[in-house]
This record gives sequence, C-alpha cells and structure tokens, in this order.
Amino acid sequence: MDTPISDVAQLRNQIEAEYIAARRGLEGLAAVARHEYISARMENMDRYHRQLVGLVGEERAIQIVAQVFGTP
Repeated sequence: MDTPISDVAQLRNQIEAEYIAARRGLEGLAAVARHEYISARMENMDRYHRQLVGLVGEERAIQIVAQVFGTP
C-alpha cells in the first residue's frame, strides 16, 4: 500500500492537537461548556481515526493513536 506519509503524519498531528485541546479543556471553562468542548474534541479525534484506518488499516491506526495518548 503506497500511502503518502504526509497524509498519515497530518492525521496524527490533528489527533494530537485535539487530544491536547481536550486535556486543556479539563483545566478551564464551566462544567457544561467543558463537557461540550471535550465532546467536540473527541468527535474530531474519532473522525481523524476513521480516516487513518482508511489509509493504514485498523491495527496500525490504533498503534498511532496509542502513541499520541502516550500508551506503549
């Protein structure tokens, strides 16, 4: 499968940015706004993950996301 690395790297970076934003959301905002904000970040991460699965397959996509989350 010849997948341009830049597409995979871009999706990984987008997942990482959403993850960081969600974690920062835990530190501020009102409870309702915080929930909505974090939910939006999680939905975005899910969308990027599904795109990643289309490029590299389920197992590799999970590995990439686990790296973002700091899981070995």
